[in-house]
Amino acid sequence: MLNKAIKFLIENKLVAVLMLTLFVGWGIVNAPYNWDTGILPSNPVAVDAIPDIGENQQIVFTPWPGRSPQDIEDQITYPLTTSLLGIPGVKTIRSSSMFGFSSIYIIFEEDVEFYWSRSRILEKLNSLPNGLLPDEANPALGPDATGLGQIFWYTLEGRDTDGNVTGGWDLQELRSIQDYYVKYGLSTASGVSEVASIGGYVQEYQVDVDPEKMRQYSIGLTDIVQAVKQSNQDIGAQTLEMNQAEYLVRGLGYVKSIEDIENAVVTSENFTSIRIKDVGKVHLGPATRRGILDKEGAEVVGGVVVARYGANPLEVINKVKEQINELSAGLPSKVLADGRTSQVTIVPFYDRTELIKETLGTLNEALTLEILITILVIIVMIFNLRAAILISGLLPVAILMVFITMKLFNVDANIVALSGIAIAIGTMVDVGVILAENMIRHLEDEKLRFANNGTEFTSNEIIYNATAEVSGAILTAVLTTIISFIPVFTMVGAEGKLFRPLAFTKTMALSASLVIALFLIPPLAAFLFRKTVSSQRTKYGINALLIVLGCIAIVYGYWLGLLLVAFGGPGIWFAKNQKASYDFSLLNFRLSLNKNTINVIISAVAIVLLLAQYWRPLGFDRSIIMNLIFVSIICFGLLGVFSLFRIYYARILNWALHNKLLFLIIPGTVLTLGILIMRNTGKEFMPSLSEGTFLLMPTSLPHAGAAENKRVLQQLDMAVASIPEVETVVGKAGRTESALDPAPLSMYENIIQYKSEYMRNTDGERQRYRVNEDGLFVLNNDKLVLNPNTDISDTINYEKSQ
Repeated sequence: MLNKAIKFLIENKLVAVLMLTLFVGWGIVNAPYNWDTGILPSNPVAVDAIPDIGENQQIVFTPWPGRSPQDIEDQITYPLTTSLLGIPGVKTIRSSSMFGFSSIYIIFEEDVEFYWSRSRILEKLNSLPNGLLPDEANPALGPDATGLGQIFWYTLEGRDTDGNVTGGWDLQELRSIQDYYVKYGLSTASGVSEVASIGGYVQEYQVDVDPEKMRQYSIGLTDIVQAVKQSNQDIGAQTLEMNQAEYLVRGLGYVKSIEDIENAVVTSENFTSIRIKDVGKVHLGPATRRGILDKEGAEVVGGVVVARYGANPLEVINKVKEQINELSAGLPSKVLADGRTSQVTIVPFYDRTELIKETLGTLNEALTLEILITILVIIVMIFNLRAAILISGLLPVAILMVFITMKLFNVDANIVALSGIAIAIGTMVDVGVILAENMIRHLEDEKLRFANNGTEFTSNEIIYNATAEVSGAILTAVLTTIISFIPVFTMVGAEGKLFRPLAFTKTMALSASLVIALFLIPPLAAFLFRKTVSSQRTKYGINALLIVLGCIAIVYGYWLGLLLVAFGGPGIWFAKNQKASYDFSLLNFRLSLNKNTINVIISAVAIVLLLAQYWRPLGFDRSIIMNLIFVSIICFGLLGVFSLFRIYYARILNWALHNKLLFLIIPGTVLTLGILIMRNTGKEFMPSLSEGTFLLMPTSLPHAGAAENKRVLQQLDMAVASIPEVETVVGKAGRTESALDPAPLSMYENIIQYKSEYMRNTDGERQRYRVNEDGLFVLNNDKLVLNPNTDISDTINYEKSQ
């Protein structure tokens, strides 16, 4: 059955081309790199920096302002927890009772679907018996997000047209703007689950009562509370028809000012009304807060954007930024006493985009270098340019096929998942190399057979026989490797969530390489190795066209143009002289160069140049020549060793078979050294990342008040901000207005952003530069950039360069 499918595709090459086109197009659509797909739609794989290894949990959050933790535990947390135990699929329930709120964490089994569990919780909450909880307590389901959902933090600051901080805004003003404008605006961005506020003061009406007057009028606090509640409502009274027109009758009673509350009637006695203003004073004031936000020693107002479960974090952040651009036009501004205009500005201080792009960029760079090295090895070891192009060209297609499967099975692209592709590239290429070498051997045998007895087979027959000969062995080898990863898929818990994506991507990469090797390489090889007889004029014209295209390409891409010219030049020489090879003597050695050999040498040199350009193993401070020499020594030195090993392999094997005990010393030594090194190697569960930020989490005394925590937090931020390498620091004490953040007021979280050791552009990519005589950084485009590490300033030259 397998050989029949291979034969069908060899004989029907158009089907193979259509398959290749489908895989390439579909893979580009699902690629996580946000490529410009042109007319194709864009549906990229969800991208994040690290995998989410948290529990499959939901949060039930119940606020009860002003109540002690013991009251909340007895009257909310305990009865609610016992009622939720009967939900199907629940593994365990954890809870915490804090001042003013209760948090219940319902952890489900891993196979329970996220939104199905939310539906079961809502059903249970709606069926709670009356009287189970206090009337003022209303339990609610937390946002549909995970612990890694907090992807974007920002502050609201007053700034002038140059972006300088001006101030001029009260904290309650900024908090009102955040709660009633920015929060709702950012919530409309696609993929946002919640926008939580923190910092500043929530403005509220406050009633300060006089106990003596309350005792004089025999009024209790409950009476005052009920009076305020009942005064803030409208009353509907059906309709009234007059003069053939219908009017809606309403009693207007919503509170719109302090006077409305002051005139609210508490009680009436002897035809005399006792109002709120008779027993107390009403004024505007800040609500009790359990969260403080500070930036470099100044208290600020901010918010956090939480991404919805299953959403693409990179896309969500981009949508949030688009929404910020729209909201910025409507943010208020004011003219300060010194004449400057202060505009409220949304200033991000934590943006996961940079980390995601840097992670993807690092892996993309590693994959690119790995593919280049692999192509170099294939070209040198096989020494056939057509076969090398065939194998190397289809390697990116296999990676695109992995992206397709990642999208189909909802596997996020993160540092662990993409590492599986990097690990599998070597094995992916091996499959193609085995097949290509067998094809080349069959083609050479065909030439000998034709020379001996005149028997000749078509290229389709030769390629089919070569593929069918090793297809079973290739299938067995790949399936053996894939099966060895099955135990990883059975892992559960945090380790399963961490390593399953790696096992998945490597398995899919090997499967893709198997599909390409058995079903795409044979028909394309039959086309590339077909028997054609080209005239001298045709060869001359094709190579002349390469030179012309190379000269044009030099204008747009220097290296590509030179490569095309290098391929076309020798081709014209061979076509003009009608020679298959060129023989010459060098140091008493008789050498023969044909077109394939020259093309292989040109390709190998070009790849080494690309490696030296993009890899830069000696660093950017060394010249390209030094890097080129180092890369050449490394690559060709190792390839030389491999070539010698292949030449002398038969002798080495013969010696090992005749000296078994002596040869066993080598693997025994390697095994012993490996065990010793493994025992002394450091162990870490999560891969380390350079995020560009530090998270400092000190704590204060549990009984410290808001004023004391604010003082300590500001002093801590100012001390950290004074460090020269620190870009900015934002500290948080307490919690945001979110069920995802149950932190007490004594818990600090200081996000410290430090200056990058590299110069980066807006996309987070490293920029090459040199330092001129004035101490300014000069980029590749000859633009000047102020040196942040010196006090030198050349404003005139800097402005001219912009």
